Amino acid sequence: MPEPPGATYREAGVDLDAAEEAVRRIRPHAARTARPEVVAGVGGFAGLFALDPARWREPVLVAATDGVGTKLELARRVGHHRPVGVDLVAMVVDDLVVSGAEPMVFLDYLAVGRLDPDHVEQVVAGVADGCEQAGCALVGGETAEHPGVIAQGGYDLAGFGVGVVERERLLGPHRVRPGDDLVAMSSSGLHANGFSLVRQVVGELDLAAAHPPLDEPLGDALLRPTRIYAPDCLALDRAVRLHALCHVTGGGIPGNLARVMPEGLGAVVDAATFPRPAPVFAFLRRHVAEEEMWRVFNMGAGMLAVVPDGPAAADVLRGRGVHAWVCGAVIEGPGVRLAGVGTGS
Repeated sequence: MPEPPGATYREAGVDLDAAEEAVRRIRPHAARTARPEVVAGVGGFAGLFALDPARWREPVLVAATDGVGTKLELARRVGHHRPVGVDLVAMVVDDLVVSGAEPMVFLDYLAVGRLDPDHVEQVVAGVADGCEQAGCALVGGETAEHPGVIAQGGYDLAGFGVGVVERERLLGPHRVRPGDDLVAMSSSGLHANGFSLVRQVVGELDLAAAHPPLDEPLGDALLRPTRIYAPDCLALDRAVRLHALCHVTGGGIPGNLARVMPEGLGAVVDAATFPRPAPVFAFLRRHVAEEEMWRVFNMGAGMLAVVPDGPAAADVLRGRGVHAWVCGAVIEGPGVRLAGVGTGS
């Protein structure tokens, strides 16, 4: 009989022992995000979550998915991966809360060229940090090793979340009225959008150095994690009449605010109301035109609320430690116009 072939999974580039070690390290991070409704979490084939029937009359499940995009390449260059785990959660849960949904469960998908338990733990620790901030449970995920497909050291990241809202409390364009105020909530920086443009600007600059006008390493400024607004938005919805929310992601304020305007209505946003944003925006302004900045980045406001009484809503948010201000209004006629920025849009 011929000798059996000697090829192994490890020789093919997949290390099952490293995968088991990564799962062992992930478990305590997932455990710190647990909610009472979790029936079974990390380690099984699927996460299990039981809604409390006494709490909900007509629950609507809201699902969202997103990634972190090319910001991951800068994380790879810096060698600091925990912040992008927070970014991943933020991108998903703040899409959920736009519908008025409370984020409940979260799952992550991490694909790597070579599985390094230290790297995996950094990323998932950041995911758990984000879940703790958002109040949702990390109930599962997947880590996949793709040798020969993803370069060693490279990776991609995706997240999936589910939230719940009472049908009668759904937010959205159907609630928006002419004369509603727009209230801006300050961002922590660039968040996780526009990084293809950022990387073009940054090129091969030393990310460990401070480049004017920054007073910190460029890598730190670029990797600052996305602010998670979900708990503050839910608290605002309990305190005032909240009509709609706008999560400012790719496309900036004009592109995203238009998504929550009903047919026939638009908005005016006054750029002059925006305080000086994080220094990283000033750094980018040296290389990117002002109108393009507003089309791509959040410009200092990562979430907008559409409300009948803007000053009251801003007071609620400031009471929770969120820098918030009235930045515009809903108007008759379609389109979103930026007052004070070029020709507007």
